[in-house]
Amino acid sequence: MVIDLTGKRAFVAGVADDSGFGFAIAKALAAAGATICVGTWPPALGIFTKLLERGKIEQSLQLPGGKGGGGARKLEFERIYPLDAAFDSLADAPAEVRDNKRYRDVGDFSVQGVAARLRQDFGDRPLDIVVHSLANAPEVKQPLLDTSRRGYLEAVSVSAYSNISLVRHLGPLMRPEGSFLSLTYMAGERVIPGYGGGMSSAKAALEADTRTLAYEAGRRFGVRVNAISAGPWASRAASALPAAPADPRRRRRLHGSLPRQSLRPRDHRFDRVRGLRLPHHGDGGGSGAAASGVLERETQARLGA
Repeated sequence: MVIDLTGKRAFVAGVADDSGFGFAIAKALAAAGATICVGTWPPALGIFTKLLERGKIEQSLQLPGGKGGGGARKLEFERIYPLDAAFDSLADAPAEVRDNKRYRDVGDFSVQGVAARLRQDFGDRPLDIVVHSLANAPEVKQPLLDTSRRGYLEAVSVSAYSNISLVRHLGPLMRPEGSFLSLTYMAGERVIPGYGGGMSSAKAALEADTRTLAYEAGRRFGVRVNAISAGPWASRAASALPAAPADPRRRRRLHGSLPRQSLRPRDHRFDRVRGLRLPHHGDGGGSGAAASGVLERETQARLGA
């Protein structure tokens, strides 16, 4: 199937390197002809821009032949905006965050700030696609039973509520038939030992919110709101999770068993709106906080290569 997104603009929230789902989605959208803006977590923004400037991820930026053939093409970003989706407005960020050296010089890094910058740069209705590729749980390695209230609420705030905030603030910027997409994980429906810190609850909330947002935002903004689980992926965020047992019998005990037919994709259409959720087979969802130290160490090594 040929997908032509020529003339469409996508904003992908949660791109800070070339190894995650956000980057892969941005690359696929660009290959189909869309122009790409991204939102990057401020502590990773400097590292990411240096990787781009120094050509350290040049190979990853190469696009497949895609629509129209011709010479080699590569992924280019129209804009890279600082975004910390934990904050709806700059006023919500505490002083210690605003004054942090990685935040203080990047301008308004809130969801509201990104919406204002997009409108300033491209006009009143510049967007066709918004992708929420964000997750963070400071206690993701903790069992739910041992997760603190603060850790739990932060996981739900950044990994689920941030999607509500994106839809609310970017919905007015969407062109007709625009689409919001978020990334979920089967831990929202099943017990996945090791996926802790409130992340299973956050994914369950994300899916419930998707159904309601599809109904509400479909009527208010005329957009679609979808969630998808893309399948297993050894992303940097997934490095926060324990490795699966090598013995397949132990894997079955760990993850439980499902009838084969329940593993097949099913379509769930929400009441008289265009929202569609594809039930999931499991992805590499994880925690940005748990992986941020790995990100910095690996990236610094690449910059020095």
